[in-house]
Amino acid sequence: MDQLKDRILQEASIMNNEVLKLDGLLNHQVDPELTVDMGKEFARLFAESGITKVITVESSGIPVAFTTALSLGVPLVFARRKKTLIADPDAYTERVPSFTKGIVTDIMVSRQFLQADDTVLFIDDIIANGDAARGLIKIIERSGAKLAGVGIVVEKAFQAGARTIREQGIRVESLVRIASLEDGVIRFES
Repeated sequence: MDQLKDRILQEASIMNNEVLKLDGLLNHQVDPELTVDMGKEFARLFAESGITKVITVESSGIPVAFTTALSLGVPLVFARRKKTLIADPDAYTERVPSFTKGIVTDIMVSRQFLQADDTVLFIDDIIANGDAARGLIKIIERSGAKLAGVGIVVEKAFQAGARTIREQGIRVESLVRIASLEDGVIRFES
């Protein structure tokens, strides 16, 4: 998506050779029109996959996952990171580290919303090391649901996350792949 690449070049901040700050675009502020376009693109890429639900991890993946679910005409489910008083005590749970937050959290999905007869599309904003993605994939596998694939807005291809998921035989579609952030310059893969 050339529009997304242009916006990243205009608005992203490089924190260091591994961290790209996208707060003005994905993680703190959201551009509704661009987000709808991204959702439509994921829906197009996975249109023939028989998706029954779109799934993501809260919170930055929710806007793009929502527009993808809307475009596909299916519900959106998101894995919670915080347990609430009314949370399902029998939820699928997986402990995952967060690369950008520098913490370990549990992600949880209620069994009520993820079942064996579902075919799910996992959408996320950014993939670096892929820990949260692998955690949610484990939850999907335990539920018995079929994982049609993973849609990533920004893949940091110089980190192992997406590659390790592809090595599991899982389809991964990234709207933008960043090859490097070295020397303070964003370099995209073609």
